[in-house]
Amino acid sequence: MSKILVTGGHGQLGGELSERLGPACISAGREVLDVTAYGDVERFCRTYPIAGIVNCAAYTAVDAAESECENAFRINEKGAAHLARISGDLGIPFIHISTDFVFDGTKTVPYVEGDVPNPLGVYGASKLAGEEAVMSANDRSTIVRTSWLYSSRGKNFVKTILQHASRSGQLRVVDDQVGSPTYAGDLADMLVRMLSCSSVGGGRVFHFANEGVCSWYDFACAITAMAGIKCDIEPIETSEYPLPAKRPHYSVLNKRKIKTEFGVTIPYWRNSLERCISRLKVGCD
Repeated sequence: MSKILVTGGHGQLGGELSERLGPACISAGREVLDVTAYGDVERFCRTYPIAGIVNCAAYTAVDAAESECENAFRINEKGAAHLARISGDLGIPFIHISTDFVFDGTKTVPYVEGDVPNPLGVYGASKLAGEEAVMSANDRSTIVRTSWLYSSRGKNFVKTILQHASRSGQLRVVDDQVGSPTYAGDLADMLVRMLSCSSVGGGRVFHFANEGVCSWYDFACAITAMAGIKCDIEPIETSEYPLPAKRPHYSVLNKRKIKTEFGVTIPYWRNSLERCISRLKVGCD
């Protein structure tokens, strides 16, 4: 039976998607498949009966990317291009995951798919290069941009806030960066729906994030409150917490296109956060 190849299968999104696809999935982490080596990608994809590919493999260390530029582009651009190329050769659907960080955050209304990208740092630039390489290698690819991804798996903002809040009882979190937190489980559900639709393909870009808007400060307050952790959280400006990479101050994504195309209702970010916190409380993952 042909299966869906999920690269980055042990990460936040890849793990959630692999869980949902179950036996219909080949979940491949970096120890199984090196997406940056085309020979490995081609051999792997021609060895197994693969009906489609979802690329969740990515270099996502935003600040480290500033000093590891080559590695970021090797994975986010070159690796993505290899997967798009083989999917085109095999004539199978390919979905590539990208990011809100391809935008500079200067807008004051949600970004639509056709807005001109202008990344502020190496991470965003490498992901934009990946988008362009994907479409060049296979113009029937589908790109899904998302934002502020988290889950009960791996390392992410939610788990970091819970750890630090429990340990210190005090936090300082920026409140002048605004976006939409996205539960990886909800995005995985969306990807499953997309894979079941014959309309996937045609070289299109979609935006997906949970409904609603907040700052990182708002997000941190919601995390600790839902977890029942007493913590004094101080809102600060980005300039008070300098990091190597610049972040967009506003990266809200307009989701009208994906909601209309696939007839979906996207959960509100607080409701999805509650589900993630509940899963963490019972010790999942």
